[in-house]
Amino acid sequence: MSEPLIEINDLYLNYEIYEGTLQVLNGVQLKISKGEKIGLIGESGSGKTTTVRAITRIQANNAEITKGSIFYKGKDILNMSEKEMQTIRRKNISMIFQDPTAALNPVFTVKDQLFDVIKYSSAEKLTKQETMERAMKALKDVALPDPERILENYPIMLSGGMRQRICIAFALVSATELLIADEPGTSLDVTIEDQILRLLGQLVKDRGTSVILISHALGAVKGLVDKVYVMYAGNIIEGATTEELFSEPLHPYTVGLFKTVPKITGGGIPEAIKGRIPDYLNPPKGCRFAPRCEHVMPICSTEMPEFTNTGKGHEVMCYLFK
Repeated sequence: MSEPLIEINDLYLNYEIYEGTLQVLNGVQLKISKGEKIGLIGESGSGKTTTVRAITRIQANNAEITKGSIFYKGKDILNMSEKEMQTIRRKNISMIFQDPTAALNPVFTVKDQLFDVIKYSSAEKLTKQETMERAMKALKDVALPDPERILENYPIMLSGGMRQRICIAFALVSATELLIADEPGTSLDVTIEDQILRLLGQLVKDRGTSVILISHALGAVKGLVDKVYVMYAGNIIEGATTEELFSEPLHPYTVGLFKTVPKITGGGIPEAIKGRIPDYLNPPKGCRFAPRCEHVMPICSTEMPEFTNTGKGHEVMCYLFK
């Protein structure tokens, strides 16, 4: 078996705030192979964005990784110099953020910013004409009309959806090995979101780029990725191929999560999961889902379960499957 492109092992991450220490990531395990597309799903606040930001080492100043490792092609990212990380961010791994307004510099035109991305991510020195051609193609690839005009605009002159598509164009220009898409359709209406996600899927397929897609749109995840990981309160609690997970979810949280999705065909009112994500200042000692679980057992409140492989590459972190 080939070496994983990204391998996260037993990752723990805390945030220091005025009230104390938020124990957010709680032993995250995750692997992604070259050319593989994975989805990361779960409620808001479950640690999805924190996990992928750790891969690129762009977590907040008050964040501290207390344990674990993140390997990129066999080399631990956490031990790399800042210069090495800058090279990886420019040429190998890029990220599409939820908020395009925060990702774009308001005092530079789209052209200035896109030209810089192309310049620093290119393996060869480009002429101004070649840079312009690549910039035009990047904007056309994400279905932006009139790219000549858009290049001369400042971000504030564009709609939220257009700014998000520009961020996607930036990421596609520089992502040669891994693209991290953190809710890329957040600022888009439903029809444009579907177009962009499909386009994103086709572009990465053509290029053989690996993808980590974070999304609340479970239908979009189902249609675009090879494997899905479910995250809850700082733990990845289930992982399987997309078809396997959607046809036979095992963890009580995953089952509950799928029940919250409205069905186009009707068939009853979606059911909410009772309770809420635990307080990270004082999280439960055992399984963090135990306070909300209908199948809770005494051991669930004292000891964290380990992953169990139930077959077909389907892994679940739950004592029901021991």
